[in-house]
Parts: sequence; C-alpha cells; structure tokens
Amino acid sequence: MIFYLFLAGAICSEVFGATMLKLSHGFTKWKPMIGVITGYVLAFYLLSKALGGLPLGLSYATWSGVGTILTVVIGVSVFKEKVNRQGFLGIAILVIGIVMLNLS
Repeated sequence: MIFYLFLAGAICSEVFGATMLKLSHGFTKWKPMIGVITGYVLAFYLLSKALGGLPLGLSYATWSGVGTILTVVIGVSVFKEKVNRQGFLGIAILVIGIVMLNLS
C-alpha cells in the first residue's frame, strides 16, 4: 500500500512540475523554474521509491498516464485550453489502459 502512496506522490509532483513549466514561460521566470526543478526531482525520487514494491511497467504507465490526464485537466481548468473529441477519446483510452494494467 505504501508503494501506491509513493506513486500517487510522484504523479502529483510531476503534474506540479509540468504546471510550473507552463508558468515559467520557457524558463524566463525564475520562481516557476524552482517549482519545475523541485517537482520533477521529487517526482523521480518518489517514483523510484514506488518501484521498490511495484512492477516497472505498471508504475511507469500509471505515472505517465494519470499524470497526462491530470495535466490536461489543469490545462483546461487553469489555462483555459481546449480539448477536442479526439483528445477526449485519447483520455478514455488512457484510462482503460491504466485500469487494465492495474487489474492484471
């Protein structure tokens, strides 16, 4: 169970880092740059801890897939980005894939 908490923390940290990456405007703003570095360092550290008890394929697919979905949600809700029908289909496929991996 603790390994899934590490994985959840890694996902949240990666999403935070990606959000700060958008706010850094190409690394021209230094405060968000600190968030990028902190978010990604923490994400990889927590992912490495999760790998102590979870399979690599499941961990990485869950980390990247859920991170992608949450990043899209932040893009839409915070940055007013648009998602078209194909984008929603891609998200649905990601969810199905993540669920299937975690059930196996």
